[in-house]
Amino acid sequence: MWQETKHGLYKQFTFHTFSAAWGFMQRVAKAAEQLQQFPRWQNEQGTVDVWLSTNDNGLQVTDRDRAFAQTIDALVEPGIASGMATDVANKTPNITEMQLYADGGSRGNPGPSASGYVLLDMEGQPRLRAGEYIGVTTNNQAEYQALKLGLEHALRDFQARELHVYMDSMLVVNQMKNIFKIKNRDLWPIHNACVELAKNFHKISYDHVPRELNKAADAEVNKALDEALASQKA
Repeated sequence: MWQETKHGLYKQFTFHTFSAAWGFMQRVAKAAEQLQQFPRWQNEQGTVDVWLSTNDNGLQVTDRDRAFAQTIDALVEPGIASGMATDVANKTPNITEMQLYADGGSRGNPGPSASGYVLLDMEGQPRLRAGEYIGVTTNNQAEYQALKLGLEHALRDFQARELHVYMDSMLVVNQMKNIFKIKNRDLWPIHNACVELAKNFHKISYDHVPRELNKAADAEVNKALDEALASQKA
């Protein structure tokens, strides 16, 4: 579903392969040339984020943008052999085993914070990626919140039964593995919430990864922070 945001009419498309995503972008580019209406977009692996707006009288969403959104939807071509596209808001049930990359960040610690998470199937294809602004808090709270959100979506949206969690927060990973004690009482509630969610999986593992291997989740953190802070300034 397209959503009106301060940055234009927005929708995220996910594809099973990069080739399918690239083919979709080529079809949209051809339509954009014909209509002389050009989207702002970004692509990473099988995900394409699209923003539509008209700049004639400042950044705004017009009927032209809504019509172009319908044109783009018609170019998705679901069911083609190179991969099916799905609206991120739709449920994709029964992916038994998944990977979760989660990250959190705070600009100030404490300061404005956001949590990001990416859920992938076992072939490494992104199935859901998102970031959420969570207000003023600490970096560790944001890391835990990212884990909690990722666990919730893996259960609710995909009914995953086995999950491999990867984070660059050694603190969170080792606390979830009961290697580190939780000395900060402020982390007790969110830690306990994650522990209870984890009980719903048949199998769950936690692994620490370096920051360079967690770039996708980190990108969602920064995108959510940038959009929230820009909205506050507007």
